[in-house]
Amino acid sequence: MIVALDVDYRDDGAGHVALVGFTQWTDARPALERVTVVSPVAPYEPGAFYKRELPCLLAALALVEAPSCVVVDGHVWLRALDDAGLGARLYAALHGAVPVVGVAKQAFADGVARPVLRGASKQPLWVSAVGTDVSEACERVQAMHGEHRIPTLLRRVDALCRGR
Repeated sequence: MIVALDVDYRDDGAGHVALVGFTQWTDARPALERVTVVSPVAPYEPGAFYKRELPCLLAALALVEAPSCVVVDGHVWLRALDDAGLGARLYAALHGAVPVVGVAKQAFADGVARPVLRGASKQPLWVSAVGTDVSEACERVQAMHGEHRIPTLLRRVDALCRGR
């Protein structure tokens, strides 16, 4: 099962973590949904976002059996393939056993993520990957269900973590 993860940080210091599972990249509906709360979460630290986010993602992944791939809302790599972003740090925490695909809404300055246009949008998503071929990851993200820039199931995981 492929899983997509997202976190929403609340004023009370908690992270609401959502996980949406699906069997095919083109699925329109999730096969499963899970939400958990991690509290407290580390404060935001510029340049070290992973310190806040990684424990939340790992808590959500503990709710499911080993996924075949994890999709994160963010970058796998930052400025180079040896400059680990959230996705690469998650991959390392999973001991390289599960590929990670990063789908970011914003480009990272001088980043290595590849632009992927979806629907009629002129704004790309920025895709990076570890443990799988980045070109294949881009094709999979482009093929995800939905007519808009953000695929249906990535919209769903975002809404779930926000309590919608």
